[in-house]
Amino acid sequence: MKTAGDILSVLFDEGFAKKAQGYSKLFDSWADITAKNGIASAAAHSRIKDLDRGILLVEMDHPGWKQILQTKQSKFLNDFRIRFPELDISGISLMLGRSDTYDDVKAEAAVSEDSAKTETQVKEPVVVISKPIVNETVSSNIEDIKDNELKETLIRLGQTIAERERK
Repeated sequence: MKTAGDILSVLFDEGFAKKAQGYSKLFDSWADITAKNGIASAAAHSRIKDLDRGILLVEMDHPGWKQILQTKQSKFLNDFRIRFPELDISGISLMLGRSDTYDDVKAEAAVSEDSAKTETQVKEPVVVISKPIVNETVSSNIEDIKDNELKETLIRLGQTIAERERK
């Protein structure tokens, strides 16, 4: 009898398998990277969501964690580039979201289940909409740039990122 690994190795070439292992290691490395940068507790409130066209998408459960992670964003990028040069990571995008992996969401679900058992009426879920956080330091640094073309490009980039985070 063949194992699942045997079947998969026949279906996919060795290069594909190595690339998949690289992605797996990338997603598993988040706790190590945050700990290395002095904010190990951030791993419980955030996770790597995706790697899309060289941009690492990191999702967190609260705007406060987003601000904390923004302070280390360039260090994270450098660490990921060193650890995973084959993935050609060119940037990190921080975004708010909700995920079942966060402890707070699990606790809320447990409370909701208990109250649903004791109440006959089902409550509507609470939807939280957050405005994008603008880093004041970055905004003031843009004003210091003397090259108008670069300044305009950076402003447009910031607007594009803010629009994508709203979606």
